[in-house]
Amino acid sequence: MMGFDLTGWKAVFRREFKSYFASPLGYIFIVIFLLASGYLMVSRDFGRFLELRQASLDPLFDYFPWLFVVLVPAVAMRLWAEERKSGTVELLLTLPVTLAGTYVGKFLAGWSFLGLSIFLTWPAVLQVMRLGDPDWGAILCGYFGSLLAAGAFLAVGMLFSAASKNQVVAFILAVSASIVFLLLGLPETQETIGSYLGGFAEQIVQSLSMVDHFDVLKRGLLELRAVLFFVIFTLVWLVGGMLVLQRTKTA
Repeated sequence: MMGFDLTGWKAVFRREFKSYFASPLGYIFIVIFLLASGYLMVSRDFGRFLELRQASLDPLFDYFPWLFVVLVPAVAMRLWAEERKSGTVELLLTLPVTLAGTYVGKFLAGWSFLGLSIFLTWPAVLQVMRLGDPDWGAILCGYFGSLLAAGAFLAVGMLFSAASKNQVVAFILAVSASIVFLLLGLPETQETIGSYLGGFAEQIVQSLSMVDHFDVLKRGLLELRAVLFFVIFTLVWLVGGMLVLQRTKTA
């Protein structure tokens, strides 16, 4: 049986977080994220921030989930696939750290790295302040929701990283799964499912929509239902990843 003793998570967290900055890859990820989010925010074809000139960060937050679909799996794919390919995962699991502690430590390190990347978009906040009197509740909830969404996508990516020895395979599977959860939030998807399976199925799909729950937070509404969705979603995928590694350990 898998326990939830988190012994050793701090040591794993420190090691993993430092590793993001031990090579150029971590810096490259941050630069790509900032350039991509900035472009989507100001582009005339997407956010149109410069044209609208509104004291709102919606043009930035609107595209965060779609960026996370690709960029977060890129962070997650190496967390376990690399360990499995090199054979160090078996050694790691024999150290005086628990499976849960190792898994949570890796997750928190990746989540902190993503949080740092999100925080570095703060110049956009200064620009919004120059345009007028922004809704600070909406901005803070938007950043909070972005952090929750990043953690949810990271948990998905970690499960596939734990299940595969190939980083590319883990990346593709994580991107595919993440896209599915985003597509569930599109009105076209929900209407199509409702027309074939009925209104109850449409409501279930809507309740699983990451976009819908993220939009609630982005609007500045700190609803418990939206927060619980991300928390439960993340925990389910984290536990699933731990179960996959437990099978590896006992195999």
